[in-house]
Formats: sequence, structure tokens, C-alpha cells
Amino acid sequence: MNIDNKPFTHSVSTEALIHSLTKYIGIDIGTTSTKAVVFTENGRVIEQHSIGYPMFHPKPNFAEQNPDEILDAFLNILSKLTQQNSLISFSSAMHSLMAVDEKGNPLTNLILWADNRATEIAKTLKVSNLGKEIYHKTGIPIHPYNPFTKLLWLKENEPKIFENAHKFIGIKEYIWFKLFNEYKIDISLASGTGMLNMKTHQWDDLALETIGISKEKLSEIVPITYSVESCEKGEIGKKGESVKEKNSELRTLNSQLFFIGAGDGPLANLGTGAMQKGKMAFTLGTSGAVRIASKKPYTDKKMRTFSFVLDKNTHIIGGSTNNGAVVLQWLKEAILQTNENTENLIQQAENIPEGAEGLLFLPYILGERAPIWNAEAKGVFFGLSKNHTKAHLIRAVLEGIILNLYSIGKILMQKQEINEILVSGGFAQSKVWLQILADIFQKKIVISETIEGSAWGAVLVAKGLEFRERKFEKGDFSEVLPNEKYAEFYQNLHQKFERIYEKLKDEF
Repeated sequence: MNIDNKPFTHSVSTEALIHSLTKYIGIDIGTTSTKAVVFTENGRVIEQHSIGYPMFHPKPNFAEQNPDEILDAFLNILSKLTQQNSLISFSSAMHSLMAVDEKGNPLTNLILWADNRATEIAKTLKVSNLGKEIYHKTGIPIHPYNPFTKLLWLKENEPKIFENAHKFIGIKEYIWFKLFNEYKIDISLASGTGMLNMKTHQWDDLALETIGISKEKLSEIVPITYSVESCEKGEIGKKGESVKEKNSELRTLNSQLFFIGAGDGPLANLGTGAMQKGKMAFTLGTSGAVRIASKKPYTDKKMRTFSFVLDKNTHIIGGSTNNGAVVLQWLKEAILQTNENTENLIQQAENIPEGAEGLLFLPYILGERAPIWNAEAKGVFFGLSKNHTKAHLIRAVLEGIILNLYSIGKILMQKQEINEILVSGGFAQSKVWLQILADIFQKKIVISETIEGSAWGAVLVAKGLEFRERKFEKGDFSEVLPNEKYAEFYQNLHQKFERIYEKLKDEF
């Protein structure tokens, strides 16, 4: 059940169809890849496929992707699966935006959460009374990452596209339209746009008025349990091919149920079991986030945290960082310029003492979202000496990413006492990184066998299962306990981390 003890509900006919299906597939449309995970009824992974695609930066502060590359990846993923008698549900990266024409063809590339082109607009609006009012109505801080500010940028800098656009949508809406010829957005993704009123669960009048658009320019908001049977309709790209014509594997689809699902962040809470008081979800992939579940929306006086809607009785409170594992990738490719795999690099940091012998790293190479919401923040190695080696740089980066996420976590821990942290994302395969997380947060870390928390969360939504504490069986999870002897050390290091940022922020 959800946090308010009310289970998801489906119609009688939908319930009957769900019980007739034998495969449970979560498809996660991520920033760097689309991934399909086939689960057993109890959440064990039995099959998975992934196809990647690039992010590109045509101008400074721009971060874009080709939406049709992502669509092709999705279709190729789907073709690899044995889909008959399948329940298929979606998770998606949040905060993306693109403009489309009346036929659903892209007028822009997909503008990503990492895009900072609206920095100046966000800086001005954030400190205004209008910006503060919109934050407290929508729960989303004013920052260039969210579609609200991206639309303001398009209006100011691309007026023809802004005026001629039939709809402004995200990547999951684009794929859903190509499948089913309808513009729908789940309430979870809608809440991440900075344009959804947290109380009414409708598009916020003040936000839309500020941008200068009507709700008809946006998709219809639907519950996360919204579903469509099969995929008979839809057109693909400019050629007008149906989904089944484009991909012969889809022609045989005749007993499937597609659920719209939700955003990857809220679903990670659900998929890892972090839906009760005392449990915190921690996700670290390309980006990262720390989140807790709440019965009520919550906004922060300093506008440091977000409040997403999962359903009408459940809110996900937290903060996201731009600078997750992408920072380690940057270190590997741009600085170290090595062909060593990431696992080997992390292992080299294992023998470096806590604190990397005085080397501290601010990981803001992509600007930053929570808790500082400063798109102009920059990465900094502080304390370099001739004694520091490649391994020290790696250790400092691993710690810097977690120290930054602790800045978010400590805000949430002031609101709710946390007993354990449930993790998901690729980093959960690294014992070194997990131990750093446990030692900095000084909390027990729980890692389930299914680290694909968002994909499993999507399946749980579709199955109509309760938002309940997940019951782990023997062998399903492992734990990492904190070393208490490092508690004071990391508290002092974190205070230094925040002091250095405060001293440097006006210099960025």
C-alpha cells in the first residue's frame, strides 16, 4: 500500500488481464541508455538488455540528445524481448523537454536535465517573490534543469519554435505518443517539470501564466497506473510507419499491457522499498539523488529540496545532483586518459586512507542542483601536493560525490529520523564506494539483489501491488555497516567541504 495505507487500484477488467500475464518487464528510459529488465513475480532479474546513446553539447551549457535515437533504442530493446503475455511498465529520466509539431515530429533536440542554458533566467527568477511563490506551489526549485525555466529560455531565444510548437513534452511522452498516438504524462513526471501544482495535481496557473502558454500546449496528466492494451496505433517518425511496420517483432503483440509508470527517482524509492519512515533511498547513476517518502508535500524555506508527487497520497522529498558517476567517467577520460575499466580505477582507491591524505574534491563539473542550486558552480581539487597520486585523485572523487549527496541527506535527516539507506544504481556493485557511503552517512546500507530499483518500481506500480516494505528472502540482499571510528572524521571533512564551497562560490 502507499504511505497512506491505500493500495493502487485497477479496473476489474484490467485486474483480470494482469493476472493472465506471465512476464513482468520494466523499461527504464535513462540518460545514457534505455534498459529493459525482465523480472520474476517476486522481483528477481531473469533477463535484461541495454542500448546506449550519446549526449552532446553543441554550445557551452547545452546538453542535448536526439530523441529519435532514444526511440530507436527503445524499439530495439523491445524487439529483443519475448513479449507475449507481458506486463510492460515505464520508468524514465526526469526533467527533459522538446518541442514537437502537429504531427509529433521534433522541432528541437531533447533538452536534458544537465542543460544549463537557462542559468541567467533562473538566477533572476530564483531570488524574486514570483520565483519563491512558484517553488512553494510546485515543489521544484527554480533552476535551469527543470522544463519550466527551459520554456522561458525557448520563449526568449527561440521565439519561432516557441510559437509554432504544437506541444512541449519529455522523452517518455514522445515514445508514448509514437506507440499510442496520444499525449499523456504521468503525474510523477509532471511534478518534475516545475509546472504542476502540488495541491491540485493540475498544471499550475501561475507557472503557465509566467511562461505564457496554455495547458493545451502540455500533455494530459494521468495517474501512474494509466495503461493501454497492446500497441495497435501510433506512427514512427516522418515516414509514417506504424510501430509494427517498423519492427516486425512487434507485429505479434497481442496480449500485453503497457503502463505509463513514473519518473525514475520516485520509482527507485518504491523499487528499493524506501517507502516507510526511517528509510532513505539513495540512487547513483550518471546523476544521483537522495529521497524519502512523505504523506504530505514539503517545501524548504531555503528552497534546497524538491517535492515530487507519486500519487495523490504519496510525495517523494529529496534532492538531486548533476554530478554522479559521470564525474568518475570524466576523471577517467579527460584527466587520467586511461583505458582501464571503472572497476579497476575504483579498486585503486581502496588502499588510500579516508580523506585521501588531505585531498578534497568539489564535484561540480556540471554545475549543481541540490542543495546549492548553482548552475555556475565548478569542480575543484583542493589540497593537492606532490605526494598525491592517481589513486588519491580517484579516492577524492569518490568521496567528493558522496560528501555532496550528504549535504542533501542531512537536510532530510533533520525532517525524518533515518535508520537505513536503500541503494540502487550501478555504483551499488562497488564495495569500496558503498563503504564510503556508509562511513560518511553513518547509516546501514541495504543493497538488494535487484539493483534496478526504478525498473522494478515500474513493475510494482503496474501490478497494482501495495507500497509495502519489501520482504527480502535469504540471499536477496546484502548490508554494509558504517565504521563508527570514522564518524567524527567525516563530519569534520564534510564541514570543510561546505566551507570551501562557501568561500569559492562567488569566484565561479
